[in-house]
Amino acid sequence: MKQTYSKRERLKGKKLIDELFSQGKSVSVYPLRIVYKTTDFETSVIAKTGVSVSKKKVKLAVKRNKIKRLLREAYRLNKTTYFNNITTQYAFMILYLGKENISLHKIEQAMTTAFQKILKKEMS
Repeated sequence: MKQTYSKRERLKGKKLIDELFSQGKSVSVYPLRIVYKTTDFETSVIAKTGVSVSKKKVKLAVKRNKIKRLLREAYRLNKTTYFNNITTQYAFMILYLGKENISLHKIEQAMTTAFQKILKKEMS
């Protein structure tokens, strides 16, 4: 698996996102909440992922966009460790719950912990 975050790997489509939030499971590790669901995609992508930062909690668009970039980067750098041995396809939405700016290192730690929880739940 490549260490990229291509257009094919982005979670798009209102129908799929609504289905994800209505039928999906979630894991929270502050300041992140990851909603996930197993699905079948037409492409050979293992996971489609979206990121979201609440406008109510982070008021300035510049700060919201920076946090979204950090979330995507943390996912991109570590997705090979999460999904190397998985054959089922997943849809993920990564939600940022914090109010303050955060470093890439803290986001990576929270994301790693959250994905480990997801893998434990799915494997058992």
